[in-house]
Amino acid sequence: MKITIKKNDLLPVLAKVQGLTGRKTNLAITTNLLIKTTDSGISISATDLETGFEGVYPADVESQGSIAINSRKFYEIVRDFPSQEISLNEIENHWIEIGNEHVEYHIVGMNPDDFPEIPKIEEVEFFEIESNVLSKMIEKVVIVSGATDDKRAHIMGIYAERIIKDKQKIFRLVSTDGSRLSKVDCIYDKNYRLPEGPGVIIPKKGLVEVNKFLDAEGPVQVGFKDNSLIIIKDGETIIIRLLEGSFPEYTDIIVKSKKNNIYLDRQLFLMMLKRMSILSSEDYKGVIFNFTEDKLVITSTNPDIGESKEDMVIEFRGEPITVMFNPRFFIDTLNVLDDEKVLINIVNEEKPCLIEGEKDKTYLSVIMPMRI
Repeated sequence: MKITIKKNDLLPVLAKVQGLTGRKTNLAITTNLLIKTTDSGISISATDLETGFEGVYPADVESQGSIAINSRKFYEIVRDFPSQEISLNEIENHWIEIGNEHVEYHIVGMNPDDFPEIPKIEEVEFFEIESNVLSKMIEKVVIVSGATDDKRAHIMGIYAERIIKDKQKIFRLVSTDGSRLSKVDCIYDKNYRLPEGPGVIIPKKGLVEVNKFLDAEGPVQVGFKDNSLIIIKDGETIIIRLLEGSFPEYTDIIVKSKKNNIYLDRQLFLMMLKRMSILSSEDYKGVIFNFTEDKLVITSTNPDIGESKEDMVIEFRGEPITVMFNPRFFIDTLNVLDDEKVLINIVNEEKPCLIEGEKDKTYLSVIMPMRI
C-alpha cells in the first residue's frame, strides 16, 4: 500500500479515535488503526470490541493495500508533522514508512488480517436528529456514573426509548446510578416518522465516544438493529454493541408534586453549592438543606476539616424541611442546564428532589436524599 493524504483530513479523526484505541482489551491489535485503500481514498477503522468506528477520507492512492498501525504513535506523528502532505508506504513484514522528502519514520505495524471485523449491519430503519441536539442529550445523561466495579447493565448503560403517542413522538435517554436519575427528551413534530422499537441499554462509554464525533450543526442518522446502535454522519459510522439486561421502571419517580415548587437563580445556586462542597470529602459527602419560610440555609460539616454555612432568600411557604443531599449531584445538574432560572420540586426529607429549567422542560434531574 502506498498513499498520500493531507494532514487536515487525517488529524481530526485520529484525535477522535484515541478513546477507542486507548482502551484496554484482550487483543493487542485494538490499540491499532486499520487503514485500507478504497476506490476514492482510504477507510480508517478502530474498535475496542464494544464500539466500532469506520470512516472514509480522500487520499491519493498509488498502490492498493491495508495496514494496521499503532493509533497513538501515528496520531503523534501526524499532529507534529511539519507539512500538509503525508505519505504512507508499506514496505515489508508489516513495516510502514511515513514521511516526505524531509521527514521519515519507520514504524512496525501488525498484520491487518488480525484486525477484528467491524460488523456490517444492513436494512436499518434510521431516524434523524441534529448533531448538537444529540450531543447535549448525551452530556446530560453521562453525568450520572455509577461505581466502576458495578457491572449491572442499568448502571453501566443509558436507556434509550422511542415514545410514540397520538400527539407526540419522543426520543428519550435516561440514566441512573440508584442515587440520582437524568432524563432528557428530543420531541419531534407529530408528522415526523419515528420508527417504533423496544427500549435498549447503550453503554455509557460508547456514547461518550459518539459525542466526540458530533459537530455543532448538521444531522446524524440513528438506528437500532441486531443488538447494536448505529450512528452515521458524513461518511463516518459508529456501531455500539448494546447491553443485555433490564432498566428499572422510572416513570413514577419523575412525577412532580404540586407543592413546594421553588424557583432559583441557576448561577447563584450553583456558586452557593460549590462553596458549600469545599469541605465535603469521600467520607462526608452530604450537606444539610434547611428550607424555612422564604429562606434556604445550607450547612456543611466535616469533623476532619471544619464546617460552613450559607443562606439565600427564596420563595417558600410550606412546612419546614431539613434534608441532606450530595451537593455534587446538584452541581452536575446545574452545569448542564441552560436556563437562567431553575425549578426545584421538593416534598419532604424522604422523597426525591426534582430539578428542571424554568423554560426548557426536555431535561429532568432526580436526586435522592441521604440519611442524616
